[in-house]
Amino acid sequence: MKRVLLVLSTLVIATLACQVTGSSPLSQPTPAAPPTVVAPIQVSTVSVAPEEGSLAALYQSVLPGVVAIRTNVAEGSGFVFDPDGHVVTNQHVVEGADTIEIGFSSGFKAYGTVIGTDSYADIAVIKVDAPAEEIHPLRIGDSSLLQVGEPVVAIGNPFGLNGTMTLGIVSALGRTQSVGSTTSGTSFSNADIIQTDAAINPGNSGGPLFNMNSEVIGINQSIETNAVDQTTGNAVNSGVGFSISINLVKRIVPYLIRDGVYRYPYLGISSSSELSLSEIEALGLTTYKGAYVLSVIEGGPADQAGIRGGDTATSFNNLQAGGDLIIAFDGRPVDTYEEMLSYLLTTKSPGDTAVLTVLRDGQQMDVTVTLGERP
Repeated sequence: MKRVLLVLSTLVIATLACQVTGSSPLSQPTPAAPPTVVAPIQVSTVSVAPEEGSLAALYQSVLPGVVAIRTNVAEGSGFVFDPDGHVVTNQHVVEGADTIEIGFSSGFKAYGTVIGTDSYADIAVIKVDAPAEEIHPLRIGDSSLLQVGEPVVAIGNPFGLNGTMTLGIVSALGRTQSVGSTTSGTSFSNADIIQTDAAINPGNSGGPLFNMNSEVIGINQSIETNAVDQTTGNAVNSGVGFSISINLVKRIVPYLIRDGVYRYPYLGISSSSELSLSEIEALGLTTYKGAYVLSVIEGGPADQAGIRGGDTATSFNNLQAGGDLIIAFDGRPVDTYEEMLSYLLTTKSPGDTAVLTVLRDGQQMDVTVTLGERP
């Protein structure tokens, strides 16, 4: 291929040279014809600023606040959170790292120190000592204002390619992810996850997801895929990516900066993300909306407040009828369990009270619960 390109380049140069002298490469020169003088082409060297509101303008405005993160075990991305040099990324990017190197878009590099992590939300805060001119905190948005279909931009370090920008849309809101369980078997989920089709690949982890106002509205975290690159072993992007909502980040990060840890509110129920029509019929429910309480954790906040879980067998394994159906949380309608969990995690703390409106035996009632701390 290089040889072909070389030949083609030579032909083009030869053709241009012939045009300058007034000769045709396919004919004999005419001695009587004087040489033709061609004025040199004037090339402007003045750079043109990108149009305000364009993707190019967005990129230039936010890039100084996006960083590349390299450790002895992984590569990832992050962004400058505040003027004090706190960088936010994913916890899995820095897990097990002995050294952490932060690379800025200017080319400046500095070592960083992890000062707080949260494995449930997969968030970490790194303190980096860098000159003031390198610290460019990004504008933080409000992920509760997002709408499915609006465009978003991811900027990060996929495959070590610094400053890579990809474009997509918000594909869905309020997704949940299972994040582990206790020794007693109690499982927990992270909520308020943004789904996007903006290309997210290995190395994008921890990088910012922007709206068109140049505001960070999420932290890129993971992808859903069934394909794996046979050469590298990396997951292949399938257009289903997930980002931690910035509203959850805003709630957690200040605690990580101050205390190094974050303490989650705890309700102490188990529910299902979705019930089939036949399951709804087996439970005897008269509405499709709400969060059905499959069970309550013995001695937990919901149990102490009198919230009921299912206790009557149905034709489905592990599905018992008779549980409460939560239809509102602090007066806010609850359509799904994911929606309720997102509200709980982004607005509540241990010790806060919450008013659950439930349907029980066909009757509506309010139950006040004092939230505990996630064990």
